[in-house]
Amino acid sequence: MFVDEQRVPEELEWDEWDAVCFHVVAMNYKNEPIGTARLLPDGHIGRMAVLRQWRRKGVGTALLRKILNEVEKRNLTQVILNAQVSARKFYELFGFQRVGEEFMEAGIPHIKMILKL
Repeated sequence: MFVDEQRVPEELEWDEWDAVCFHVVAMNYKNEPIGTARLLPDGHIGRMAVLRQWRRKGVGTALLRKILNEVEKRNLTQVILNAQVSARKFYELFGFQRVGEEFMEAGIPHIKMILKL
């Protein structure tokens, strides 16, 4: 999703954290992946994305709820993510608050957001 649609270099999508993260993948009725997200051990959410044709259909909400359920199981006190600026309002619906100034990540404007639990 990031590599094909948003032209993020593939080498930025794979890192040493993948092996220790909690991963969530949303599948369509054909058992094809349509969305993804991951939770790092320290409470950072990352790599959250939904294919364009599946946006605004509840897929992102389902992914984030699954991640937040895992956060609750781990008794974490806060969750942090770097949101693309265009997704800010989505995360605000869940109580995330913007922290700091806008910055560029992989050539895309982002903001840091925190949800205190």
